[in-house]
Amino acid sequence: MRRFEDKVAIVTGAGCVGAGWGNGRAIAVRLAEEGALVLAVDRDLERLEETLARAGPARSAIKPWVADVTRSDSVAAMAAACVEAFGTIDILVNNVGGSAAGGPVELDEAVWDSQVDSNLKSVFLGCKHVLPTMLARRAGAIVNIASTSGLRWTGSAQVAYAATKAGVIQLSRVVAVQHAAQGVRVNCVVPGQLHTPMVEARLATQRAGGDANALLAQRQKRIPLGFMGDGRDTASAVLFLASDEARFITGTEIIVDGGMTVRCD
Repeated sequence: MRRFEDKVAIVTGAGCVGAGWGNGRAIAVRLAEEGALVLAVDRDLERLEETLARAGPARSAIKPWVADVTRSDSVAAMAAACVEAFGTIDILVNNVGGSAAGGPVELDEAVWDSQVDSNLKSVFLGCKHVLPTMLARRAGAIVNIASTSGLRWTGSAQVAYAATKAGVIQLSRVVAVQHAAQGVRVNCVVPGQLHTPMVEARLATQRAGGDANALLAQRQKRIPLGFMGDGRDTASAVLFLASDEARFITGTEIIVDGGMTVRCD
């Protein structure tokens, strides 16, 4: 399929902390494979090398870009660079984020502030600096990546992550209604506990003493489908919401979690 022929997309967090299919990497590659020109953004250029490699023949459609999406000047430069390189912006995927363990007592205040910046402010800034281009054309699709932690308890106390991801969902709903009449759709994809490079690189140390296999087994027990998805499952939902197939869909969420959030236990 070439659903995104002649479309231009920005994907933030398009690199990964390790090898494998992270959400942003998979989204950038799948968009390029389906015809989009993609500005693949990460704060570390080296993390984009595997993204380009996994794109294969589609790598020529991906332009790497370094930005700090917690800084307004950097995000503004990102949006301007996309317009300069490709002429416009049709699709924005705000994907940057990460978790930190702890409730209000345990969590350091500086970590709380950092979580707000990376998980929520980054989405605000992406919308702030990309929306003017979309509104001028009266067309565009924004897909923000939230988390099932923003909907329910998912197994560990991570109050900043949960609060900010809930904020992403509500921010998306508000912006969707505000700009619906101007032809811009805004939706969320809400991934559950996927097997992404983040598991081995960070979460295993935080929650299982470095034992990635133990953490994976623990997470998989919560999933009714009995297996863990990865970033490609997130990407499939993002591509649907960004495509013309979803032309009548805005202000809503697709949960990608193997049925975890509907469990009673």
